[in-house]
Amino acid sequence: MNLNTASKLTKNEWMILGGFALLKILLHSISTLFFEYGFFRDELYYIACSDNLALGYVDQPPLSIFLLKLSSLLFGDSLIAIRILPSLAGAFTILFTGLLAKRMGGSTYAVFLSCLASFCSLIFVGMNSYYSMNSIDILIWVCVAYIMVRIVQERKSWLWIFLGIILGLGLLNKIGILFLGCGILAGLLLTSERHWLKTKWPYLTGGIAFLLFLPYIFWNINNDLAHIEFIRNASEEKYSSLTAFKFIIDQFLINNPLNFPLWIVGLLGFLFYKPLKPYRIFGFIYLTALFILAINGTSKAEYLAPAYPMLFAGGAVFFEKTLHSKVLYWLRFAYPLLIIATTLILLPLVLPILPVDHFISYSEKLGLKPESNEGKELSELPQFYADRFGWEEKARDVAKVYNSLSTEEKTKCAIFSNNYGRCGAIDYFGEKYELPKSIGNHNNYWIWGTRGYSGEIMIILGGSLEDHKPNFESVVLAGKSDCEFCMPYEDNVNIFLCRGINEPLKEIWPEEKHYE
Repeated sequence: MNLNTASKLTKNEWMILGGFALLKILLHSISTLFFEYGFFRDELYYIACSDNLALGYVDQPPLSIFLLKLSSLLFGDSLIAIRILPSLAGAFTILFTGLLAKRMGGSTYAVFLSCLASFCSLIFVGMNSYYSMNSIDILIWVCVAYIMVRIVQERKSWLWIFLGIILGLGLLNKIGILFLGCGILAGLLLTSERHWLKTKWPYLTGGIAFLLFLPYIFWNINNDLAHIEFIRNASEEKYSSLTAFKFIIDQFLINNPLNFPLWIVGLLGFLFYKPLKPYRIFGFIYLTALFILAINGTSKAEYLAPAYPMLFAGGAVFFEKTLHSKVLYWLRFAYPLLIIATTLILLPLVLPILPVDHFISYSEKLGLKPESNEGKELSELPQFYADRFGWEEKARDVAKVYNSLSTEEKTKCAIFSNNYGRCGAIDYFGEKYELPKSIGNHNNYWIWGTRGYSGEIMIILGGSLEDHKPNFESVVLAGKSDCEFCMPYEDNVNIFLCRGINEPLKEIWPEEKHYE
């Protein structure tokens, strides 16, 4: 078979790819524009990071932050503007999933089914609904898979250079790409593709990726290995309730329960089905990443999400090639309809497409209780939604206290919180309420330091009187910040006006570090 002919898309296949991509962008745009869910907690922090560009951050490498800065310069930093990139990443993920199916020997049905599975993946919908490194991570994995297919098919050495660049950029976005790298190595060792290991090209790929990742390595060395400390603390504290068993069970749920037959067939097809045998490397990539994340013990199920587009593509090719008999042909139509039906039922759980009160009623009718991967107390909403409420209220209520000060006092007053969501809210909405930039001890806010404040006058958002009284001559409960639908610990938050710090803020700052 001529590979160039086999991989050439027909007009109908291009229409399928383009249609799904446009529908993806439209879906997320409607959700953001027409439903009253605000900034996700992390988005406010990322915006703050983009105002403080660096070669690295405590909780992530720098690529996604630089892309956010570029996006802000082009489109602004409104809610809809910062969500352009994640929706585009989702659209291109669907596009490359369909291209993978085509490259693996699929035709129109395989392209359609693989795109449908990617479009209906609940974890992808959720990740593409707000700005983070995760949408970029998913796209990078599928781009790597596409390059690997071309390497297997075309045997062109120069493709390894592109692979190295993409892997390097992936590492600069999220270090979970290391799991993908381990999978590629395992796949090379365990399949006929091991012949590449006798050449310079895989090693050149690793070298390019390493060179691109070096800036973040240097940043960590200069910051006492901050990212490693962050990962250790998060595993021991925030994610300590997670288990390997939950990680594996959740793999059958996060994409879409009805996507399970497709990706499991894709995995088995890569390992045992003759037409997919040339692509066995993808089976070992998935299994290697699965094994590493499972033995870690505190991995979130979503960490493996970027591995599924290649399984969707393989499964779609298998279904297309096997569902030919009269007995089974009806499944070619019934199965996609079941995926769509399940998605329509579950979509409100991962994408804000219902008013909040309707969502609460809907989830109760489904018998679903709110969940949090961090083991935190919840009220009516799951943390994924609750973390989109209460942020402007924080800035508004702090501004009431700040504006009670004299002009001279304002120049000396620092606004502090030990939570990067609250600090990010002050920084983003503070412009509207004429607040200065905040300071904090959580993750990168600690690295940004005291911003020159002495601590003589401080507004502290959060904590109790007993927490702050030992550190100041005067501590007054000056207000509270309430919010509806937010996380319980973000409701009824104390606002303290503190004067006369016992020790200069600069001197006690090193002891205040909180990485998590």
